[in-house]
Amino acid sequence: MKPGMIILKTAREIEIMREANLIVAAVLNCIGDMVRPGITTAALDKAAEKMIADAKAKPAFKGYRMRNNKPYPACICASVNEEVVHGIPGPRALEEGDIVGVDVGVIYKGFVGDAAMTYAVGEVSPEAARLLKVTQESLYKGIERAVGGNRLQDISAAVQEHVESNGFSVVRDFVGHGIGRTMHEPPQIPNYRGVGWNPRLEVGMTLALEPMVNQGSWRIKLLPDEWTAVTTDGMLSAHFEHSIAITNNGPVILSRP
Repeated sequence: MKPGMIILKTAREIEIMREANLIVAAVLNCIGDMVRPGITTAALDKAAEKMIADAKAKPAFKGYRMRNNKPYPACICASVNEEVVHGIPGPRALEEGDIVGVDVGVIYKGFVGDAAMTYAVGEVSPEAARLLKVTQESLYKGIERAVGGNRLQDISAAVQEHVESNGFSVVRDFVGHGIGRTMHEPPQIPNYRGVGWNPRLEVGMTLALEPMVNQGSWRIKLLPDEWTAVTTDGMLSAHFEHSIAITNNGPVILSRP
């Protein structure tokens, strides 16, 4: 993991990022109300696109290019069951017992908001429910460590410890990241302890923390669409994300209403 310039934000910039992330939170809340057996992931994407436009924001994901040179085609990512992240919305109808991870990003007044939730579709198995609970808990464990003076890997360790103590595994191919005027800024934030860059956390940092947690092995593979990542063993995966700011009063969750 190579170091890069970490861009500290002013109080005013953090206020704008809060506005962007409140749009994201509203979209996720709406999608959460829509998730039910029979609805398609394309319908969720269409609703999100309208809400983002109504808020005078732009979708941050649509047209985004990452590892490949292929632009992402939708406003949200909708990842079902064994899909880890970057699932492309389409005609697939959700079924009773599924879980669906929804990632939303917007650009508003020049800043990016980014958050994700994984929803139960109807009644899910006890193990699926436990996976959702532990993954969300691990996100908050990481946020608790996002305090000025701590180290970046204090966040990583908190996530990993909680996940693995509950018998699950953390994905290693995708990580959290700094966020601001662009979607991905330094630093990268793994959800596991590493031996790489470990800067001290400072007031003014804005970070997107996003544990991706698998029911079985942490290993993943990419589908032929060049975006959708799935577990190699076909077991379930969950994803929760918040954008936060490190302040003199501790971490502030920008994407929580």
